[in-house]
Amino acid sequence: MAPMHPDVRLLQISDPHLFGPAAGALRGVVTRDSAAAVLRHARSHYGNVQAILLTGDLVNDDPAGYGTVRELFGNLGKPVWCLPGNHDDVPVMHRELSEKPFVIGGHHDLGAWRIVMLDSCVPGKAHGHLSAAELARLDAALASAGQRHVLIALHHHPLPMGSRWIDKVALDNPQDLYAVTDRHACVRAIVWGHVHQTHDSRRKGVRLLATPSTCAQFLPGADDFSVDPAPPGYRRLTLCADGSLDTEVLRVANDAAATAQRAAGA
Repeated sequence: MAPMHPDVRLLQISDPHLFGPAAGALRGVVTRDSAAAVLRHARSHYGNVQAILLTGDLVNDDPAGYGTVRELFGNLGKPVWCLPGNHDDVPVMHRELSEKPFVIGGHHDLGAWRIVMLDSCVPGKAHGHLSAAELARLDAALASAGQRHVLIALHHHPLPMGSRWIDKVALDNPQDLYAVTDRHACVRAIVWGHVHQTHDSRRKGVRLLATPSTCAQFLPGADDFSVDPAPPGYRRLTLCADGSLDTEVLRVANDAAATAQRAAGA
């Protein structure tokens, strides 16, 4: 007999920075090609996931890039749960990704889990902020989760990454986020993009996870802007019915890097 609440399998794919033109590049990386390589790897290795979390900076300040988003993500046969990043045009994003499989924001229930998607974007700014309305929506989603465990996704990082330049464009009110999450014992993990690098820590029993970009990476610990030569990546998440989660970061251009990530328990 199948378990009443089987594991929930997700992929987090973040910061593809897509353009309308196929040759559009960011810091020497043709972003369409690198995102396509990530998706080929993900489909080959983890084709049985139930949904994709697309956590911001879908395009690189180019509204025509949403056509590329539809081209790459629209025929995967999976729901694609999206939230905006600071390089997205939010009104255009809502217009261009208004049909299935794309869903922007909201919360989604799968098995024993609820996934809450938060909009941390500030129009015209690189840093993030969670508005009072968004925090109230989160509070309501957590309060109504019942017996479900909860994973929260947003674009901006809610804790320092130890990199002076990137921490200037972090979420500017993480204490407001934590004031909400601390009231609800159901929260198991918070995931984000934006930082183009990995992170894995815990705060009050909640797993805190950053995921690399599908294109160029940022050098961890750098005071000033620096590019990391690490390959594109994505995160696999297995959300277990007992509230635990198993996760790893996969580096697409270098399988040895993926093995190293698994060995480190990322």
